[in-house]
Amino acid sequence: MTLFGLKVLVVDDEIAIQRFLRVALNGQGFIVSEANTGQAALQAITINRPDLVILDLGLPDMDGIEVTRRTREWSKVPIIILSVREQEDDKIAALDAGADDYLTKPFGMGELLARIRTVLRRQNNVNSEPVFSFGGLVVDLANRIVSMNGGEIQLTPTEYDILRSLVTNAGKVLTNRQLLKQVWGEGYDDLHILRVNVSNLRHKLEPDPSRPTYIHTEPGVGYRLKI
Repeated sequence: MTLFGLKVLVVDDEIAIQRFLRVALNGQGFIVSEANTGQAALQAITINRPDLVILDLGLPDMDGIEVTRRTREWSKVPIIILSVREQEDDKIAALDAGADDYLTKPFGMGELLARIRTVLRRQNNVNSEPVFSFGGLVVDLANRIVSMNGGEIQLTPTEYDILRSLVTNAGKVLTNRQLLKQVWGEGYDDLHILRVNVSNLRHKLEPDPSRPTYIHTEPGVGYRLKI
């Protein structure tokens, strides 16, 4: 995947973080612009249409979660949260608002670049690929066919719906609340039944369900299909 020339908006009110990200991302071929308030970020997203937004939560005029929520009213631009907040509740709130990933400060540039590549790859796959392939796992969304190493896997409708949600958001953390809503509908909150179905799904897909290759747990938050 080529990253050269892609536009990244960095939203952070810390000058040192802005400078570090600008130098590091420019060195990877990104075109970097900056905003230090929520309002400035919303305006920049509207006018400049970046390919990716890196967003801090602690902005001086509004919380980054609100920036994410307002952006998601009209835009699907990938958003990676970069914040000192490391509580599960903050991660869940940001992801539920529509963020694509969450990385806590301090962070390594290598990890951030890996998250960026994953988010952009996922968006490209969603836009263009009706068939998703990860290692030996192949999911044909058009025909509802799931196979592993060439052999078809029989899933229950609920198991398939969970896998479909994870596949179409591959690389992104889906919170428990998001999965419950997507699979069972608004207002459903039985976390136990979600865990049981994910466990059953792992036993059908994973070479070793106790050490998942595909469906990874984000403790206290939700699940991610690893790519």
